Amino acid sequence: MASEISPKAEISPKAKIGDNCKIFPFVYIEDDVVIGDNCIIFPFVSILSGTRMGNRNKIHQGSVIGALPQDFEFRGEKSECIIGDNNIIRENVVINRATHTGGQTVIGNDNVLMEGAHISHDTKVGDRCVFGYGTKIAGDCEIANGVIFSSSVIENAKTRVGEGAMIQAGTTFSKDVPPYIVCTKKNTYGGVNQSMCRAYGVDEKTIKHLGNAYRLVFHGKTALFDAVNQIVEQVPDSSEVSKVVDFLRTSKMGIISKI
Repeated sequence: MASEISPKAEISPKAKIGDNCKIFPFVYIEDDVVIGDNCIIFPFVSILSGTRMGNRNKIHQGSVIGALPQDFEFRGEKSECIIGDNNIIRENVVINRATHTGGQTVIGNDNVLMEGAHISHDTKVGDRCVFGYGTKIAGDCEIANGVIFSSSVIENAKTRVGEGAMIQAGTTFSKDVPPYIVCTKKNTYGGVNQSMCRAYGVDEKTIKHLGNAYRLVFHGKTALFDAVNQIVEQVPDSSEVSKVVDFLRTSKMGIISKI
């Protein structure tokens, strides 16, 4: 089915628009843009060069997708902003493309970015994440699947958030947040994110094992390296526990604080 494109939208003839899209008045789309099928682009949205968008996305008023990176190292190089499928991007969201040639900012599938969220250059976001009102993600961050950011969260550059974690409202953090936990406003461990674990089908026994693993990390008196070895030795293995171990072993920024 042909797309419904308002004559008041300004769209480059070089842009590629999929089937059955609806593009409202005053949308601005630049040359090097690819948009998949069944997308809805509301008024006053700008989609800039380097954007590659999948199917069934909804982009609301005032959002800027593929914006130039806000990075002092940017020298006008070509790069990309990759948006997957089934994302809801609400009003006034900004997503920057990557800084250098060959780089990508990536948003996966089934994510919700609420009003005023900002995803900076070269950040990688998984699937089924929620970014609350006014949340700001700096450059070169990594965010796994199923992460929830409450409103007004600030994630500083080059940090990671593990699968199934939740960040409380008003938090600013500069270290990694491990999988399946709650990060409190004071940048401390707030326990296992049990509600998210249950929502994703993690059984009660595994949730207890995750709690035991994190007790070794956050309540023990050993270094992180030793705590990880204790997890491997003492906590029954599962895919979730393995993800915790792998995340902790590969942390470059360090992790958030103990209680």
